[in-house]
Amino acid sequence: MSFYSRHPKEVQIIAGFALIKLFIHLLSNSHYGFHRDELLYMAMSEHLDWGYKEVPPFIAGISWFSYTVFGDSVFAMRILPSLASALIVFMTGLFVLAMNGRTFSIVAACAAMVISPSFLASGYLLQPVVFDQLFWVLSAYFMVKHLQTRKTNYIYLLGVSVGLGMLTKYTMALFVIALIGGLLISPQRKVLLNKDWLMAFAIAFIIFLPNLIWQLSHGMPVISHMNELKASQLDYIDPLSTFTQLFITHASASVVWLSGLIYLFFTKSNSRYIFITYAFILVVILLLAFNGKVYYSFGAFPMLFAAGGICMQKVMGSITPPLRYGAVCLILAPSLLLIPIVVPILSFRSTLRFFEFTTSNGLEFPVKWEDQGTHDTTQDYADMLGWEEIAKHASTAYQKIPTEERAKTTLITDNYGQAGAIMHFSNK
Repeated sequence: MSFYSRHPKEVQIIAGFALIKLFIHLLSNSHYGFHRDELLYMAMSEHLDWGYKEVPPFIAGISWFSYTVFGDSVFAMRILPSLASALIVFMTGLFVLAMNGRTFSIVAACAAMVISPSFLASGYLLQPVVFDQLFWVLSAYFMVKHLQTRKTNYIYLLGVSVGLGMLTKYTMALFVIALIGGLLISPQRKVLLNKDWLMAFAIAFIIFLPNLIWQLSHGMPVISHMNELKASQLDYIDPLSTFTQLFITHASASVVWLSGLIYLFFTKSNSRYIFITYAFILVVILLLAFNGKVYYSFGAFPMLFAAGGICMQKVMGSITPPLRYGAVCLILAPSLLLIPIVVPILSFRSTLRFFEFTTSNGLEFPVKWEDQGTHDTTQDYADMLGWEEIAKHASTAYQKIPTEERAKTTLITDNYGQAGAIMHFSNK
């Protein structure tokens, strides 16, 4: 009997929430313009390679595929990230089923994932972050399925997921360390004695090997990049502020993942999954120790949202369904107020008025940039504006150069956003 045949109703509900998530992003994806980082990754797609200074090659391949299949509009370039974001919600629902959750647990977990400002903000831009989250979720899911079934194919799938994750963002290494550490601390540590883990490691290593070779052959530019990032941004991050943001960025949906964290730590019925709690704690410790940005940890949350849905089922099991679902709506409703902050659903003028209102009422975190200053809009929204105008000005200046000198002319830009904008809009 197929998986769908055993859980038709549950799978349909999970798919429904994934489609809601996809609809939210497709509805707003064409608003504003390309993000600064998107222009970088689109430029990379014109120079495909096994590595780059800033990131592994996966995002360049995704950008190339999007351009080839869907075109180069803002909406088109955000289709695949939006699909990946919806798939994360779907995997969260499957997580609930894997831990023996029922319909209400699925609704609570998936609704929280859909409405979480963290996953709304990181789920639509053409950036590595959403694909990084997806491979974290897949890796944790395959680990849980192996613990359930002891089937070795899940170990091999875990190896594939880790390998692809390493080609997406090097933070996958952090999650692997946390997962292994969580298992070593938990009573499930004996599963690591299986020799098939060596095969999983080999699979992950072979997938990641081309990028490793590229890094070695180019003098490990990732090290110089991380040193630059540390000096310009990470050294200014306050660990206490980062810890606080773990809760703020999910808004009221934090109630669900916190419930999952507590539930897995104290429950006996699902004690074999306590490694998830340990792994999450290790992710947070590593994040704070290395002054990482809060979004580096987002991929570790879906497994806690899944456990939180099960916890809420346990706590509210004796309440009548209407009251039970109503309670979930009340818990998550405040997060709805933050949607304009994280997804460009409003016009820019309306968005500025919204930020003016929220800032005047004490909510300054969304408009606090990496320079630690408070601005009129979020850094992501600001990074979606003005690129075509910059390209027009550059084109105007270029046209004033005598024709015989243009072939010998090089345009020097201040950052990769400007360079990417000139490359992208040059045909216009």
